Amino acid sequence: MSHKNKKKKDFFLEKYFHKFSSLKKNFKEKDALSSDDNDDDNSFNTFEVVVIIVISVLFGIIVGCILISGKGNIIDSEVSPELNEFISTYNTILKDYYDSVSEKDLVNAAVSGMINSLGDPYSSYMDSEETESFNEAVDGSYVGIGVTVGQRDGKNCVVDMFKDSPAKKAGMKVNDVFVKVGDKDVTKLSLTELSKLIKGKSGTAIKIVVQRDGKEVDLVVKRAAVEIPSVSSKIIEKDGKKIGYISIDSFAANTFTQFKNELSKLDKKKVQSLILDVRSNPGGHLIQVTKILELFFDKKTVLYQIETKGKKRKVFSTTKDKKTYPIAVLVNSSSASASEILAACFKENYKNVKIIGKTTYGKGTVQQAVELSTGASLKYTTQKWLTPKGNWINEKGVVPDIVVNQSEEFAKTLAEEDDAQLQKAIDVLIKNNSK
Repeated sequence: MSHKNKKKKDFFLEKYFHKFSSLKKNFKEKDALSSDDNDDDNSFNTFEVVVIIVISVLFGIIVGCILISGKGNIIDSEVSPELNEFISTYNTILKDYYDSVSEKDLVNAAVSGMINSLGDPYSSYMDSEETESFNEAVDGSYVGIGVTVGQRDGKNCVVDMFKDSPAKKAGMKVNDVFVKVGDKDVTKLSLTELSKLIKGKSGTAIKIVVQRDGKEVDLVVKRAAVEIPSVSSKIIEKDGKKIGYISIDSFAANTFTQFKNELSKLDKKKVQSLILDVRSNPGGHLIQVTKILELFFDKKTVLYQIETKGKKRKVFSTTKDKKTYPIAVLVNSSSASASEILAACFKENYKNVKIIGKTTYGKGTVQQAVELSTGASLKYTTQKWLTPKGNWINEKGVVPDIVVNQSEEFAKTLAEEDDAQLQKAIDVLIKNNSK
């Protein structure tokens, strides 16, 4: 019952209860005053008894109507007929289905079905495990040992290790093959199962046996909060020019802080131009790309626009920061969402920029994630985003100023010299700086 209906019910109950009590009290007082010949002060004459009975019946009817009315309001205002139908179906299946049914599975299926019915590829239902992975990606941190696990020749091994990670401090190395975690043999586990065993509470220690150079090595690793690096930088020197390079893998909750630190390092080393690489970056937090753009554009600049239910709002920079050196932005068909916001903002606002690579993915919507009490979560579309000039790139993408197909050799070697798009960016910036 809603708070409003409950207050209404309580008011009427109190009102009629006092009315009844007052009448009864009046009858008693009248009887006492006229009872000179009556030994029982609390007795009633026939007329008074009849009146009290009638009032009691009326009181009961009123209370009953109020309670029924309150119940009716619950159904009408708080539970729609459609939702009642769902509840009825849910209860019927639990009660009458011939086999045992998991309540959790039924709810998961129902919620997933509702999200799927929207026909939106970016709205989704995630179970508790998917939610955990999603949160790690967007938060940019997790509790574990700070390694990336993968498979080589069918064996679970360390393919990468984070800087200053617990694993590195314990002596673990890249290419170590996992043999045991605790007392459990992990040689035949999937990567997902292995990751679950490795993760745990911060501060707890775990014994890990790895195979290295044909020998087993015993390690004790203390789990800790690990920051996932999403930004890396370096300086590329060619033909006497110093070019800064920053790669952004995703826009996690800590990406801006990492980016600002890397950009500051490059600026202190007096780079003459900059390459921003958002190739294969799927996006992430809107606020993170906003803060990164504010390092390049001042308050006069519209960074992008947001459209909510047909109403548009321009998002301006809030800082006095501004860059003027030549910039190249690298994109490909897997650059999506926040990556496209960055590319579009530079393309429409920055005076000395070239967008290089392939047309981007074309995701022009914004999602919100809501975690449920079960640990599962919903991710659903709430807004559209538009370029600074009001263009919607959804299913179109951001078209590069210079289209460059990646070389087949790069897919094999991953060598910088075979990266056709990167090399084109370097050439463009060198020519620009030579003018």
